[in-house]
Amino acid sequence: MAGVELPKTYKAAVYDKPGTISTKVEEIDMPEPGPGQVLINLTHSGVCHSDLGIMTNAWAMLPFPTQAGQVGGHEGVGKIVKMGPGTENSAVKIGDRVGIKWMASICESCEACRAGADANCFSGKISGYYTPGTFQQYVLSAANYVTPIPEGLDSAAAAPMLCAGVTVYSALRKSNTESGNWVVILGAGGGLGHLAVQLSARGIGHRVIGVDHSSKKDIVLDSGAEHFIPVDGTEDMAAAVKELTNGLGAHAVLVLTANNAAYATSLNLLRFGGRVVVVGIPEGKPVPIESAMPHVMVAKALTIVGIAVGTRKEAIETLDFAARGVVKTHYRVEKMDKLTEVFQEMDAGKMKGRVVLDLS
Repeated sequence: MAGVELPKTYKAAVYDKPGTISTKVEEIDMPEPGPGQVLINLTHSGVCHSDLGIMTNAWAMLPFPTQAGQVGGHEGVGKIVKMGPGTENSAVKIGDRVGIKWMASICESCEACRAGADANCFSGKISGYYTPGTFQQYVLSAANYVTPIPEGLDSAAAAPMLCAGVTVYSALRKSNTESGNWVVILGAGGGLGHLAVQLSARGIGHRVIGVDHSSKKDIVLDSGAEHFIPVDGTEDMAAAVKELTNGLGAHAVLVLTANNAAYATSLNLLRFGGRVVVVGIPEGKPVPIESAMPHVMVAKALTIVGIAVGTRKEAIETLDFAARGVVKTHYRVEKMDKLTEVFQEMDAGKMKGRVVLDLS
């Protein structure tokens, strides 16, 4: 089923030297959607720290090194321009504005998929890692796994919600915390963190303590945190958190940074029955959580839970929060040829909020 007339080639930003921070804009051939697929003309793509890890081969957990020529990215927004065979009864159609997430497609038959945890699909294809990602003007995607974008929500603002937004929303849901509970967010001024602060404080009604470098104090407090603790200059993080929580500690800690030091201190910030939610993936060989001693976990009835992005349902719910103005991404827009510089800024830890690529 054809839509508008399409060019034969288009622009894409590829990882030309995997293992280093380097991208190159190239012209690549227009693909044809196969059975169950749609072709999307992307207009925007968010840039995530996970893309940096994949590009530089920094994650020890990945089974294979990233290949040269890989198109990265997993936060894409655009319109469907062509539909492949077998999509006649799909919930989407030509002209629909949709989003691409971290998980590009799922098997729908493994144990995780059957349990509704589609982001943990055993055979899922990851967008931007051995599957063409969203740093390009056109992309193929599974018709049954794209996310509808609400009317009235700007495409650039929607893009970061498809990974950063849905990830922290899922993490907050799995924190088992009620409104009025204390939540500590480690990495609160980053791309995930500032969204988590908003969803936690304004969407759910938590009492939020944001932790990050002192240079990010304003964005954390502006996002709705009740308190801010700087990592630079704070000698005893656990004592600082307890001082703000009547000496008891937090009900939950979300680790949204890839910093091993954040994990090392996370359990010490909790009160009885508290829970650490693991989100950020450290680069290189991860260091075990030093405070995860059996006697401490038993005595305080502590829990550690990991989350991988979010489900199709959670993605739709996250975008609804954004469409209603409950959460807003702090972002700036850059062109595709600035991607290498964006990654360099991210690697240096200087980035506030998110960067969204204009793919035109």
